[in-house]
Amino acid sequence: MDKLFKGAIKFREISFEKRKELYESLHSEQKPHTLFIGCSDSRVVPELITRTLPGELFVVRNIANIVPHYRVAKEYAATTSAIEYAVNALDVENIVVCGHSNCGGCNAIYFDKTQLEQLPNVAHWLEQIEGVKSEVHLRHPDADPEHKAWITEQINIVKQMANLLSYPYISRKYEKGELHIYGWYYVISKGEVYNFNKETGEFELIS
Repeated sequence: MDKLFKGAIKFREISFEKRKELYESLHSEQKPHTLFIGCSDSRVVPELITRTLPGELFVVRNIANIVPHYRVAKEYAATTSAIEYAVNALDVENIVVCGHSNCGGCNAIYFDKTQLEQLPNVAHWLEQIEGVKSEVHLRHPDADPEHKAWITEQINIVKQMANLLSYPYISRKYEKGELHIYGWYYVISKGEVYNFNKETGEFELIS
């Protein structure tokens, strides 16, 4: 924790002072242009990947960058609520679903039940992407472990993009061209980000 406390001090003394006017302008409101839905993985830092400043991204992070299928929830639905707020209250122009290499959440869908006994809530959360595992087995039955991991992570991104369109208010804006949806795949070891091309069905390096 000492590192975090020192970081907070340096932020106030250096980083904040460097962009003091920006922070002051954000005092009373935010107008982010993009909703960024990413994994909670500590190696994935949206602002670093996109080189954005405070106030530009509205960020939602969860295990395996999952977008729950639309419903009006009776339970406390954090991700669904954040999406609703970003689109309907903040009126974002873009939504990015960003997955990444070596994703522990995506890998965990291949675990047996005993491996997730101590993580019952995680196991329940990951039930939402069981269909990804089925699709990987169907389309790539002979994939080696590394290839299977990449395929799983990328198919998962595409599935979450599709889930976004199950939200009526997103679908309406998307069809009118008022809201754009992107799928990104971040390769941690190389610093590369690939964007999903809806026409070719492939992830292409952003360059």
